[in-house]
Amino acid sequence: MTELAAVKAALKTQAVETPSWAYGNSGTRFKVFAQAGVPRDPFEKLDDAAKVHEFTGVAPTVALHIPWDRVEDYAALGRHAEDRGVRIGAINSNTFQDDDYKLGSICHPDAAVRRKAVDHLLECVDIMDATGSRDLKLWFADGTNYPGQDDIRSRQDRLAEGLAEVYERLGEGQRMLLEYKLFEPAFYTTDVPDWGTAYAHCLKLGEKAQVVVDTGHHAPGTNIEFIVATLLREGKLGGFDFNSRFYADDDLMVGAADPFQLFRIMYEVVRGGGFTSDVAFMLDQCHNIEAKIPAIVRSVMNVQEATAKALLVDAAALAAAQGSGDVLEANAVLMDAYNTDVRPLLREVREESGLDPEPMKAYRASGWGEKVVAERVGGEQAGWGA
Repeated sequence: MTELAAVKAALKTQAVETPSWAYGNSGTRFKVFAQAGVPRDPFEKLDDAAKVHEFTGVAPTVALHIPWDRVEDYAALGRHAEDRGVRIGAINSNTFQDDDYKLGSICHPDAAVRRKAVDHLLECVDIMDATGSRDLKLWFADGTNYPGQDDIRSRQDRLAEGLAEVYERLGEGQRMLLEYKLFEPAFYTTDVPDWGTAYAHCLKLGEKAQVVVDTGHHAPGTNIEFIVATLLREGKLGGFDFNSRFYADDDLMVGAADPFQLFRIMYEVVRGGGFTSDVAFMLDQCHNIEAKIPAIVRSVMNVQEATAKALLVDAAALAAAQGSGDVLEANAVLMDAYNTDVRPLLREVREESGLDPEPMKAYRASGWGEKVVAERVGGEQAGWGA
């Protein structure tokens, strides 16, 4: 197999998971902006996600968020997804939109609140069983605003205890993916603020516990590709939440702010074997002002382009330059790959896969956007309020 054929073959195996909440209304903490045609329930979210997969060919799974996507019959929801050519992906918990969680969820000083939070996480595992989902994704808003508000070490003890109970409930082939976030909504301490804290808890829990890297959850200037390389080296990178930011956790379309950073991250994924392992490539974005489905299609394409460039890095030339200490040549090898226009290559990949070479144009020509605007009248649109 030629090098180019190998790159094409790798790209055809790529899978990017889209988030159900990205199809609903969203906004800032000041205002949520409604759009016509937005799904009114999880079934319609899956209908839209299926269109993204239809036109990109690489978005076969959809992450759910509980309770935003709560239904009476999860098995029926799973069948609905399969009928439309997609599957249920990660189950995301929600322990941040309840008045009881003002002082935390599984780190809360009140045992009754901690019990409520852990029971919700166990409910999410039940949903995984019903939908055939592999991953339970956990992000906690837990933390404190003021020095002395709570005992930092005790909160870590509570976190470990809650995670351990949920970990023991996981079934065969299921994983716990622990996400971290530098700050917000807690401003003095965050209980899972960085990859080191997440890694320490996952290491203690066992091999079913993995770390999730959200690309927007870091301090400015953080070398995210170093974190990715380290977690891959330790076998603890479970997945990504891909988005983009200019200042903090902006949840913009992946690659919008710094496409070179996305390339550097994907190079480390390829270099570390993450592209052919169980690393989950998920989107976590809020499309506040742009049309939902086209924005998700564009995001998937951005991940594809960064991946294609990463696969085109001349590994032998790079290793030779690094080994000889040729700083400029080593950098040039990476830059040559990054500066390659991979759009013609990706058009070929799509055509060879029986897809339209231009997903955005194909989606617009399909009329799906106009169809849902006409049909989804009445009812309550999905989304979260501010």
